[in-house]
Amino acid sequence: MTVPAVSRATLARRVVLVTGANSGIGLALCQRLLSEDNQIHLCMACRNMQKAETAKSELLLSHPGADISLLKVDVGNISSVIKAAEAIKQRYEHLDYLYLNAGIMPNPHFSLKAFLSGLLSRKVFNMFQTGEGLLIQEDWLTDDGLQQVFMTNVFGHFLLIRNLEPVLGQAGCASQLVWTSSSNARKSAFSLTDYQHSQGQESYSSSKYATDLLSVGLNKHYNSKICVFTNSFTRSPYNGTEALVWLFTQKPESLDPMVKYHSCTSGLGNNYVSSRKMDVDVETAEIFYQELLKLEGKMKEKINITGDHS
Repeated sequence: MTVPAVSRATLARRVVLVTGANSGIGLALCQRLLSEDNQIHLCMACRNMQKAETAKSELLLSHPGADISLLKVDVGNISSVIKAAEAIKQRYEHLDYLYLNAGIMPNPHFSLKAFLSGLLSRKVFNMFQTGEGLLIQEDWLTDDGLQQVFMTNVFGHFLLIRNLEPVLGQAGCASQLVWTSSSNARKSAFSLTDYQHSQGQESYSSSKYATDLLSVGLNKHYNSKICVFTNSFTRSPYNGTEALVWLFTQKPESLDPMVKYHSCTSGLGNNYVSSRKMDVDVETAEIFYQELLKLEGKMKEKINITGDHS
């Protein structure tokens, strides 16, 4: 594997890596980060390199001279994640910000059955308030034998973090990891006994609640090296990056790892950040974290993932 060399000037900059950076929230985030600080080194980690090249060209039109590199990674594929992590470790001595943004909601459709059932239940008000059970998805197995939504939205990023340990928290400064969650992350959609959500139809909600849980577990085990925060978004990609950009400007010690930072838009069209306590408990987060460590071990044996992460 050939890894592009980076200059001394790049190594001296703050390095920011964004997964799923070629469109939507990811691309809008890249635009706003460069507007916030055009001295960063931005690494756009994308699955489709043709779209990534187009997105990079678009960024350079609005930010001439920006220091931007591309990295191929499919967080829905274990081998791709491992190769990308190795490339990152060869390319950079440190990683200051890691935006875990890539994700999927495959084939979403409205559940008429859930809607009619909800109308006749005591949960009708909750249903209209949260949309619980109304938006369902179809899921499938990856080549690695894992549920695709879980792999893409949760486990792929977990493996990326685990394999990037050598470049996280360098030079005495904690790296900041910001994981894009969702207002649709609901405790009722998640089960520790079926955390891949193979038996349900709300894989997206389950995966985003899993993200919230995992952020708490990661903070407990890596609090000297990384600080993990979650956000969710509404409306357009630009509006949806409000909390992401706000977190970029904050000192980690001023933030609460048990809080989710929401990108919100007022009725007048003004963007703002709202903080809300996550509906998670530390004990469940720890159990889930340990379950993913076990899964990592199993997948290591299956596809010969290299590296010691004990």
